[in-house]
Amino acid sequence: MLKFFSRLERTRNVVLIIFAILMAVSLVFFYAPNRNAAVADPARNAEVVAEVGNEDITVSKLALLKENYRQMFGGQFSMAQFGGDRRLLDGLIRQQVISQEAARLGLAASDAEVADQIRKTFRDPTTGNFVGFDRYRESVASRYGNVEDYERQVRDQIAAQKLEAFVTAGARVSEDEVREDFRRRNTVFDLVYVPVTAEKLAPKIEPSEADLRAYYDSRATDFRILEEQKKIRYVYIDQTKLGEKIEISDADLQAEYDQLSPENKQAGVRVQQIVLRIARPDLDEAVRTKAEELVQKARGDDGNASAEEFAELARGNSEDPATATNGGTISGVVRKNANKPDDPLQTTLTMTEGAISEPIKYGNAYYILRRGESVPKTFADARTELLVSLRNRRSYAVAAQLAARVAERLKETKDVSQVAAEFAAEASMNQAEMVRETPYVKPGDTVPEIGSSPQFEEAIKPLANANDVGERVSIKGGFAVPLLVDKKIRAFSISRKSEIKRWSACARSRPAQNLSKRRATSSTARARPQD
Repeated sequence: MLKFFSRLERTRNVVLIIFAILMAVSLVFFYAPNRNAAVADPARNAEVVAEVGNEDITVSKLALLKENYRQMFGGQFSMAQFGGDRRLLDGLIRQQVISQEAARLGLAASDAEVADQIRKTFRDPTTGNFVGFDRYRESVASRYGNVEDYERQVRDQIAAQKLEAFVTAGARVSEDEVREDFRRRNTVFDLVYVPVTAEKLAPKIEPSEADLRAYYDSRATDFRILEEQKKIRYVYIDQTKLGEKIEISDADLQAEYDQLSPENKQAGVRVQQIVLRIARPDLDEAVRTKAEELVQKARGDDGNASAEEFAELARGNSEDPATATNGGTISGVVRKNANKPDDPLQTTLTMTEGAISEPIKYGNAYYILRRGESVPKTFADARTELLVSLRNRRSYAVAAQLAARVAERLKETKDVSQVAAEFAAEASMNQAEMVRETPYVKPGDTVPEIGSSPQFEEAIKPLANANDVGERVSIKGGFAVPLLVDKKIRAFSISRKSEIKRWSACARSRPAQNLSKRRATSSTARARPQD
């Protein structure tokens, strides 16, 4: 065969060429370097695992994220602690959703913002300047694959911060709420105690007369009445029930309305606002500077701004989703509220129409406010308020007059129940409602149904003997006409066995209470906010 081919030189060359071509094709087909590369190298796999809008999340992006975590945590990295590939994929999907939503709302990061963030991140610690593009590119390439992907991540992070500030700008959290939440989350209670109460122990104790006398003699000062105590029975007149039957005409209300001062005839003022959220404490200065620039732009040459001009600025800059879309206009009107003196909106009540406030920091945001027109309070708007006010004044006067007559009658009869029965119909009450009685009280005590009332104390102070009647006195809800039933003077007394018995029970329970207190103190030492 070889001799045959050696004689056919041209045919031999053709056969060799064909054989070489076949070998080359077979090598390409069977040993191509890119064959199955997607399976061998996930970092270059362009297979799509999720679609978010018009953006694709590929296997390579997921692999790059896992590699970043490995570099960050080193040998301690474990996919189990991050919830596996599924949780990482959910994170990438969430980032894309946030980025697209920020772009839709016009909150996407600008090139200048991205460049500024990169300069802050890649800053030379010795000079404080940017490390240079070459070092920046090398560092990013080793950690994130390429510069384009990294800068896209930075852009998405800035957009996410803007979106968060936009969404949460309307939320206001006071210092008290923050402090209370911290205490609630960081306080641990672990109590061990044994309740021992004198009330439950006393019925089981049956001391003899000798025991009571001995106990009293050893603790006589405990039963001494140091201040005079009085028991009072009084006639009560309810001002509200008297007011319910008072007729008030529209003419009376109109006269009240006409007498109102101009400021009291205002329902409130319209207000527009621009809210700039402080996403992080280190951004406070930048947000304040931007707020000052917006104030200067809004004021223009004359220091004021029309509603339309301010609305245009609010739509483009305010981060309060509740008001930004409608030009910063706050729903309803702003009224004076004495319970919220630190509320920025209260400052607009002293501003002139069209005026623009300075940036006001409140909570985690800066507020720029524009005072709009005043909203008048019509007679129809003020009618309910006028009715309540006029009824209260007239019912007070009627109740005071009735109480004076009751006092005169009680001084004559010395009988609270009889006087109550005589005046019940006129007071729009029944006899049982009008007759009330206090326990023994002394100055400074909180009296049932009256509370702590210096006026009531002054009214009963002159009463020295049983059946003495005092003058009418204004108390909570109406008037009272007091009558002295009994009093305890400064003296020793053993007339109350139950009182001494209770003292005995308290004394016997005190060792157990001290033990309980020591145990509780030992345990509650840990019941404090943790550092």
